[in-house]
Amino acid sequence: MLADRPASQRRFATQGFATLFHKELLRFTKVSAQTIAAPVLTSLLYLLIFSHVLGSRTQVFEGVGYTSFLLPGLVMMSVLQNAFANTSSSLIQSKITGNIVFVLLPPLSHVEMFCAYVLAAMARGMAVGLGVFIVTAWFAHLTIHAFGWILIFALLGSAILGTMGLIAGIWAEKFDQIALFQNFVIMPLTFLAGVFYSVKSLPGFWQGLSHLNPFFYMVDGFRYGFFGQSDVPPLGSLLIVTATLVLFSALALRMLATGYKLRH
Repeated sequence: MLADRPASQRRFATQGFATLFHKELLRFTKVSAQTIAAPVLTSLLYLLIFSHVLGSRTQVFEGVGYTSFLLPGLVMMSVLQNAFANTSSSLIQSKITGNIVFVLLPPLSHVEMFCAYVLAAMARGMAVGLGVFIVTAWFAHLTIHAFGWILIFALLGSAILGTMGLIAGIWAEKFDQIALFQNFVIMPLTFLAGVFYSVKSLPGFWQGLSHLNPFFYMVDGFRYGFFGQSDVPPLGSLLIVTATLVLFSALALRMLATGYKLRH
């Protein structure tokens, strides 16, 4: 690994990691109207529509209005979807245009590549989530019960989706396959994660099915940080989310280490 390399190569690898990370940050900050402002606007529309239709008719947690309940779910949904979009779009664009060679040629290890891509995805996810929170917090009375839980689930969730985006980007060979992954995996898992409802309101079969969805634990744990109430104890959610991150990270690192669909 990095510690086993000559000093000059270690310095180059460190600079290479920083350069790749900086490049990934520039990818979304240079077009922030598309990558940050647009998702914030979409979440605001979700909030306005759902709160108008269900706000006065639905109460999920005791003492928590539906609009307040909805807001953390929308924030987390934005974090997850945009973290996935950052890595998946970056990899597929680099593969199709051929500039992936400039990432593969330098002596960057698969761990350094993984960290640069995923950290940038986390930065985008957190930036969009913060934007959604700032814009939508005016529409509901929102308290913070435990900020630590909010932060840790946001970070872990964005890391997981950034890693999933990396896996999808490595696997895909064209934009259609990324869209397929997003439409048939990411979107269903996100919308069935309790963003707009509590899974306790579902029939028994669907409750059991929801508990197989790792996205549910990300959203539920994140929401606990605001209200101190959740469908699942936050520690249990934390263990499942952490295990999910370890599993997907191991898969992504293996794909990078072997050059799967990259070095050909």
